[in-house]
Amino acid sequence: MAHKKQPESESRLYAFIRKASAVLTHFVCFGFTVFIALLSRLGTSWFSWHPFFMTLAFSFFMTEAILLFSPEGSPIKSFSHSTKGGIHRLLQGLCVSCAVLGFAAIFYNKHLIDKPHFTSWHGLLGLLTICVVVAQSLAAMPLSYPSLAKGWSLAKLKRYHAASGLITYLLGSASLLLGLCSVWFTASVREYTWYLSALCPALGAFVIMNQVSRSYMAKKRFQS
Repeated sequence: MAHKKQPESESRLYAFIRKASAVLTHFVCFGFTVFIALLSRLGTSWFSWHPFFMTLAFSFFMTEAILLFSPEGSPIKSFSHSTKGGIHRLLQGLCVSCAVLGFAAIFYNKHLIDKPHFTSWHGLLGLLTICVVVAQSLAAMPLSYPSLAKGWSLAKLKRYHAASGLITYLLGSASLLLGLCSVWFTASVREYTWYLSALCPALGAFVIMNQVSRSYMAKKRFQS
């Protein structure tokens, strides 16, 4: 009996950690977005809109869009799957819109001050992330309109969407982390604030990876 109780207690502890992490991610991503908005001093320059829109896109809207389906951390757990899907599409649409606005803001700001584009790892990865998030959203259209999925299994399309969504989220998180290494951010915060800020996209990436791998990737062995 002692051998059975130990795995059960470990399972309960693991479930509690997953739930606590998912709930914490909601607050952390919201707080991080508000912090960047205040630090950016919105409206003082074209550049000020870049970190705000990018953080709003990938740290808040995309995180919330994925956490809607979290068994532990969904704020609308009792809603139907179709309702969750509709809200997911709305949040993803807002994510893409904010990402494009953030990209446009930094592009126009560099044009105004006559600085070259895409000369840093942050800029190059950011460009790749924008391209991927737009393509990933367009590729998800057959899930909303099954008539477009000619010759494709919806179950497989959902798995591909989950996998590509995870890749997109990780690219967004990496772009945010590289943005925290920029001259603007490092000059604006103290060292301990930098480390706390870096934990925000890192926590989101960890929780989202865990959710997607458990919800979709593990099923592939049984559905293929």
